[in-house]
Amino acid sequence: MGWIIGFYGIQLLILIVLIIGSWFFWDRRFKTKHGKDVPKGFQRTNEISIDPSTNKRLIVYFNPETGERFYKEENNN
Repeated sequence: MGWIIGFYGIQLLILIVLIIGSWFFWDRRFKTKHGKDVPKGFQRTNEISIDPSTNKRLIVYFNPETGERFYKEENNN
């Protein structure tokens, strides 16, 4: 009976570690894709996006070498 509790306890522990780890990974991945300083190698496009959670206007930049996109917060000046 004790091994059954240990078996499910280990599975639950692994699940919790995966959930916490994926939460930190997702958060870091999102934060590197937008900001105020455009990384080297990115070119401005004519596309403008509106972040639905903050209602901020984001200018889209594109890196032709890697295919990555970067979203720069538009200044309100």
